[in-house]
Amino acid sequence: MMRVLDGQALRECLDMRSCIDAMRAVFIDVAEGRFHTPLRSRVRPPGTSATGLTLMPALREAAPRRWCLKEMVVTPANAARGLDPLQGLVVLHDGDDGRVLAVADAPQLTTLRTAATSALATLTLARPRARTVAVVGAGVQGRSHLQAMRTILPAAELRVWGRSPQKAAQLAQTFGAVAVPSIEAAVRDADVVCTVTAAVDPILQAGWIAPGCHVNAVGSSTPLACEIEPALMARARLFVDRRDAALAESGDVRRALAAGAISEAAIVAELGDVLCGRAEGRRDEREVTLYKSLGFGALDLAALELALQRAQAIDAGVATEWRS
Repeated sequence: MMRVLDGQALRECLDMRSCIDAMRAVFIDVAEGRFHTPLRSRVRPPGTSATGLTLMPALREAAPRRWCLKEMVVTPANAARGLDPLQGLVVLHDGDDGRVLAVADAPQLTTLRTAATSALATLTLARPRARTVAVVGAGVQGRSHLQAMRTILPAAELRVWGRSPQKAAQLAQTFGAVAVPSIEAAVRDADVVCTVTAAVDPILQAGWIAPGCHVNAVGSSTPLACEIEPALMARARLFVDRRDAALAESGDVRRALAAGAISEAAIVAELGDVLCGRAEGRRDEREVTLYKSLGFGALDLAALELALQRAQAIDAGVATEWRS
């Protein structure tokens, strides 16, 4: 029996706290070698730079074995159409016989697990007494990150900035946040900063970031997109989700390398190694830490597997026979 989970079904099945716990488990499993997680591949027709197809596979080799594939068509122009720039599906297979177990909406699943991962990085790397959080970006990831930050820091002051003041004001009202007029106003003196924009060139400057701040750099996920200026990459203690992916795919990392601001050795560790105790995270109260988020297939697998378990329990989504 296969189950189809659209965006609404995923929202019914997945709460932020459970997603954070699932992401913690999968980061540890990846660090312990229980997953095969190749780099994503991108397909673009000749002469096209904006629109393309992205494929993100993963295999959990430990029992129960599972294959997962996320496929997304990335269309930046969708924002002007009122559509998510990411459109696609995540497919979960039995790892032994290949049966399709679940098909889910990729944008919603990605939005939830990405914000949950930022929350996990914040719990792991930020100062324990973090009280002020700035979310830079008022799109779908801005919404999910406000939800995630409110979940882990319920008493924090939340600030939000967006290119659209109206959208920022609406999000602020929903989450009890404050809409601010500029990125600098949002991040000054903040304990935690989340950048979730579609910026191509850096928007976050080193001089704006207070000592002891933790930054989740989320928005740029291609070699040509960059949110963080090289000087801030050099100033911060740098952590990533996957080292090989950060070096190959992160515009933030690659631009800082090209500028000579950092070397490859500046990447302290993957988040999973910190969670396993094999690498040291934050060392003192004044250190700036930065987590560069790209995402990888094992995170999608874990999120969809959790959603499937919940959906079966409450009969969410659509269950259907799948015969070959």
